[in-house]
Amino acid sequence: MLIGLTGPIGAGTDSVADVLKEKGFKWFSYSDVLREETRKRGIEINRKNLQDLGDELRLKEGRGVISKKIISNFAEGENYVFGNIRNRGEVDEFLMFGDGFVLIKVDAPIEIRFNRVKERGRENDPVDIDEFRKLEEKDLGIGQAEYGQRHIDVFELADFIIVNDGNMEDLKKKIEIVLERIKC
Repeated sequence: MLIGLTGPIGAGTDSVADVLKEKGFKWFSYSDVLREETRKRGIEINRKNLQDLGDELRLKEGRGVISKKIISNFAEGENYVFGNIRNRGEVDEFLMFGDGFVLIKVDAPIEIRFNRVKERGRENDPVDIDEFRKLEEKDLGIGQAEYGQRHIDVFELADFIIVNDGNMEDLKKKIEIVLERIKC
């Protein structure tokens, strides 16, 4: 089983991945692929540089390039979870797996997501809700090229939506419901 995760900033895709890892899924992060590439190039690792590098790679090597890098690490018979998918071209690479691929959108109200981002306190994270909304506009794809950050295109393809607006126990229950529906 291959489970792709997508969602707006602060929604909790990493939390969903953590639950699935506890269930034996192997984890791949699109951001980790980009972090590795930034290290090779000697580029400072921050959100903007990771996004710009992802855009550059999709422009030069095709919109599914990061997914191809992830797929090249798969082993037969394993279950995988990967995210955070930001471009439809990345999803298209997984469609060849047919029913073996499921895309889950993780979401939460903007106030909850902003508070999560504020609490994690990463460098360069937005400090007020207006800055957060601007960041989200780029992620969604507003004003972005086809090879850029285009979350909104990916969200439309989701097979399931998990609204992560409660505590960890609530999230685990919602994940169980999805897993039961896909018979995983």
